[in-house]
Amino acid sequence: MYRVLILGNTGYVTMPFARIAITLPKDLLAATDRRAKELDRSRSRVIAEALRAYVARPTAVREASASTYGADEFGAAARSQLQRDLHKTPAERLRHSEEVTRLARSLHPKRSSRQQIIGFDSYDEFYEWKKSNRG
Repeated sequence: MYRVLILGNTGYVTMPFARIAITLPKDLLAATDRRAKELDRSRSRVIAEALRAYVARPTAVREASASTYGADEFGAAARSQLQRDLHKTPAERLRHSEEVTRLARSLHPKRSSRQQIIGFDSYDEFYEWKKSNRG
């Protein structure tokens, strides 16, 4: 948290500030920067003033009335699949997951056993290791 001294009508006033990180669309950020330049203010001050104005309106902050889950095509497909799966019995869901697992294993078979790199101090040590692991 930061504290900034601001010269007010009655003297210096300290205001606590917190640093945050937000993600904005590029066009909105560019418009914010243009507005800040027009007003000869910092980007942070322009964003803070916009947030103050937004929060001051009583109807501005509302809970979403509908879920945003499924708002894009991937989310819609996932939601549709979820609804179809919920109509199945547990046994049907288990059978389907086993089929999908078998399909995945057939497309991506297990790799051969893990390879190792082993170092030896002498040929004799290597020869002893080879005899003991040959068979």
